Amino acid sequence: MEKNGNNRKLRVCVATCNRADYSKLAPIMFGIKAEPQFFELDVVVLGSHLIDDYGNTYRMIEQDDFDIHTRLHTIVRGEDEAAMVESVGLALVKLPDVLNRLKPDIMIVHGDRFDALALATSAALMNIRILHIEGGEVSGTIDDSIRHAITKLAHYHVCCTRSAEQHLISMCEDHDRILLAGCPSYDKLLSAKNKDYMSVIRMWLGEDVKPKDYIVALQHPVTTDIKHSIKMFELTLDALISFNKRTLVLFPNIDAGSKEMVRVMRKKGVEHHPNFRAVKHVPFDQFIQLVAHAGCMIGNSSCGVREVGAFGTPVINLGTRQIGRETGENVLHVRDADTQDKILQALHLQFGKQYPCSKIYGDGNAVPRILKFLKSIDLQEPLQKKFCFPAVKENISQDIDHILETQSALAVDLGGTNLRVAIVSMKGEIVKKYTQLNPKTYEDRIELILKMCVEAASEAVNLNCRILGVGISTGGRVNPREGIVLHSTKLIQEWNSVDLRSPISDALHLPVWVDNDGNCAALAERKFGQGKGVENFVTLITGTGIGGGIIHQNELIHGSSFCAAELGHIMVALDGPECLCGSHGCIEAYASGIALQREAKKLHDADLLLVGGMSVKKEETVTAAHLIQAAKLGNPKADHIVRTAGTALGLGVVNILHTINPSLVILSGILASHYVNTVKDVIRQRALFSVQTVDVVVSDLTDPALLGAASMVLDYTTRRIY
Repeated sequence: MEKNGNNRKLRVCVATCNRADYSKLAPIMFGIKAEPQFFELDVVVLGSHLIDDYGNTYRMIEQDDFDIHTRLHTIVRGEDEAAMVESVGLALVKLPDVLNRLKPDIMIVHGDRFDALALATSAALMNIRILHIEGGEVSGTIDDSIRHAITKLAHYHVCCTRSAEQHLISMCEDHDRILLAGCPSYDKLLSAKNKDYMSVIRMWLGEDVKPKDYIVALQHPVTTDIKHSIKMFELTLDALISFNKRTLVLFPNIDAGSKEMVRVMRKKGVEHHPNFRAVKHVPFDQFIQLVAHAGCMIGNSSCGVREVGAFGTPVINLGTRQIGRETGENVLHVRDADTQDKILQALHLQFGKQYPCSKIYGDGNAVPRILKFLKSIDLQEPLQKKFCFPAVKENISQDIDHILETQSALAVDLGGTNLRVAIVSMKGEIVKKYTQLNPKTYEDRIELILKMCVEAASEAVNLNCRILGVGISTGGRVNPREGIVLHSTKLIQEWNSVDLRSPISDALHLPVWVDNDGNCAALAERKFGQGKGVENFVTLITGTGIGGGIIHQNELIHGSSFCAAELGHIMVALDGPECLCGSHGCIEAYASGIALQREAKKLHDADLLLVGGMSVKKEETVTAAHLIQAAKLGNPKADHIVRTAGTALGLGVVNILHTINPSLVILSGILASHYVNTVKDVIRQRALFSVQTVDVVVSDLTDPALLGAASMVLDYTTRRIY
C-alpha cells in the first residue's frame, strides 16, 4: 500500500441503491476488483435495485460478475413523501448489522439519493470512513440538501468539476481530502460511442429506426413540487405525441410522485402507442449507445446534463430538477411549461442537431485517480473530521499531481509553412509544443492535424493537464459559428469550405473553436498580452502576410460575412504593386514578408543587395531578412524599400484610426519591431490631431496564433464555471 499506514489490504464497501448510481460506481468497482493485492471489495445492494417494478436491476450487478455480499430490502412502497422517510428509517434499522459483520475500512457512497443519506448516516455513526462521489454539485431540488448533508458526514470527497471542488472548499471541507477526478462514468463513455450501436437501437426501438431519428425520454418527479412535475410530465408526453417521432420512454425513479407519473403514462396510452417504447430499465452500456445516437434526449435526468454532453447529443432539460448544474452548449432549458407549445417548440429547435462534445464532467481518467486516492488514505489518522475556516481555503496542496494538474487547451496553428499544436495552460504557458511541415493536400493535412491532436491529448494526461477543448487558428476567411474555413489564402492550398470542427470533435470528444489567425492574435493580446484590460484596440500581424483583429468594447469583431479586420488589404495606393488578393496597392503588397522578399530578389538579381558584412550562398534563397540586414548595414536602396513598407503600413494604421478610433495599436509578428518607429512618424504627420496620441506598441507575445487559439477555449469554457 502507498500510505494507508498498515500492511493489510484496504477493505472497501460499495453500496448501490439504484440503476443510476451503479453506472457511476461500477467503473470504480471494476478498478478495485482488478487490484486484489491492494483491496478487498464488499458489495451491498439496497433500494430500488431489488424491486420488480423498477426492473430488478441488481441482476446487472451479477451479470458484471460482482459477488453481492448483502441484499437489503429497504423500500417502503407508497411513492410519497412519507414512504421516502420510512424507507430511510428502515435502512437505518437494517444497516448496522451489515456494517458490524463487514467491518469495512471505508464505505463508498454516491450522489444525493435518500438511500445514500441512510448509508452515510449509518457509517458515520459507526465510525466508518466515508468516500462520497459527486459532492459539491448543484442541481436545484431537495437533492441539493441531501447531497450537501452527505458531504458533511463524509470524510473524503471525489468531485467531478472545478466548480464542485470550489463549492466543497467553501463548505469548509478539508482541501487535502478532496480529489478532483472527473465523473467515473466518463471512463466508459468516451470509448463507447463507436461500438456496434445499430443492434442496440433496433432492440429497443424497432428495426426501422435510424440513428439521429428517435428520442430518449427520462423524467423523474420533483419531490419539492410533485403536483407541478406531474403536470409537466403530462405536457411532455403531449408534446412527444404531437412531434410524432419514435421515442424510448424510461419509467421514473422511485421518488415520491413516481406512481402518479406512471398513471399519466398509462392514461396517455404510451405503453401501447406505435411511436413509443416504454421500459423500466436499460443496461448502462446499451443506454450509452442509445443517447449517443439519439436525435434528442428530453426530461430532467442528471444523465441529460452530465453524460450526454460527452456525445454532443441535443438535450431538453425540463423544470428545476437540474437547473443549477454546469452544462455544455447542447442543453436547452425549459424551466416552466404552462402549455405543451413550449416543449414542442424546444423539440423543433433541438431535434437532429449535433453539438461539440463536452468534457465538463470528466476526461476519461477518473478511476485511476480514485484508486490512487484510496491507496493514499492513512487509516492511522484520526477519524474525526476537521472543518477548514475561513470558508474558502487558499489552494495549497503538497500533492504534486494536484499542483501540476491545470485546466488547459489544445491550440492548433495552421501556418503557410508549419503546422503547430500546443498544450497551453490557463496562464498562457505553452506546456508542450509539436511542429510539423504543413502538408500540401487537404487529406494529408486533416490526417496530420488529427494525429498531432490525439498525440497531444494523450500526452496531456501524463502532464496532468485537463484539456477543456481545441482552438484552431488558420489563415483565410472563417465562419467561427460553424467551425468552417470558407476561403483560405494562397499560402494554404486546398483549404476552402473545410469543416474543421466535426472531425476533431468526433476524434477527441472535445468542443472545438476555429477562427482566422489575425483574430486569434487579437484574442491572444486581450487575454495574455498588451491588450489585457483595454476595451478598444487593434492588432496588426506583420509576417508572411499582413493580418489583424479588432477588439471593440472587449468583443472581437467578425463582420456580417466574417470578413472584418482584413487589415492587410486596406489600399494605400491606386497604382501600387499587385497583391496576392488580386488587387493593387494593398498594405500587404508593400509590407508583408512576401513583398519584402520580392523586392530583395529584384535587388539581388541586379547585384544591388549585398554590402560589406553580407553574403548569400549560391544555393541560398534570398528572403526579407536579407533586405532588412542590408538596410541596417547602410544599403540606401534596401533602406528605402523598408521605409516605404513601414510608411504603407503607417498609412493603413491612420485609416484604421480614422475609422474605428481604437485607444491602442499592437504590431505583432517578426517585422513589427522594424516598422514601429516609421508607423509612429506617419501617424504624427498624417493623422487627425485627435488620434495622434494613440499608443502604438510591439507585441511581447512569442506565439500569438497559438495563444489566441487557446484563449478561445479557455475564455469560453470557463464562462460556464459558476
